[in-house]
Amino acid sequence: MPKINASTVAEHRAHQREALIKAAIDLLVNEGAAAVTPAAVGARAGLARSSVYQYFDSSAALLATITEEAFRRSNEALADAMAEASGPVARVEAFFRESLRLGAEGAHRPAAALMSAGLPPACQERLMELHLEQVEPFRAAVREIGAPDPALTADLIAGMLHTALAAVERGVPLGTVTDRTLTLVRRCLSPADGTVRAGREGD
Repeated sequence: MPKINASTVAEHRAHQREALIKAAIDLLVNEGAAAVTPAAVGARAGLARSSVYQYFDSSAALLATITEEAFRRSNEALADAMAEASGPVARVEAFFRESLRLGAEGAHRPAAALMSAGLPPACQERLMELHLEQVEPFRAAVREIGAPDPALTADLIAGMLHTALAAVERGVPLGTVTDRTLTLVRRCLSPADGTVRAGREGD
């Protein structure tokens, strides 16, 4: 019987599952979806393949779990950041600021790798559902601001975020990218009279 390195069996299993997910994400990001197999994931995590099958019965199950986990963790971080913001402009800024922070940490890489992995249609549909769930709070804030053609405005501003994330990936300092991006976002969301509501509570 394998040694249990936790206070309870349930905690031990949770730790092993987390280690397998981290190993699978590492393989996905660095070697592609085809590399995410039970044997490879077990080897990367330091566990026997038989141990992997206690949690995931196939490569597809591993990829499905990565998909859900990648978005869940990012969504929780984004929701927490936006919850602390006061007003729709501040929520948009919080969404951008946290998205860029997550990007600097590499949190978006699993989803990006999955989107380019040529997954089956059902998996691609789930990815799109999760993406839409992630951006809906941002889009709702843009609608609340009252911007003209809010759907188009949100799409255009989201394009700015993608460009900013790419800059962070290239090594441009996070603070520089964040400050410049938020300046442009405020301009995009300014009313016709040119005023901009405060981006942070208390400003």
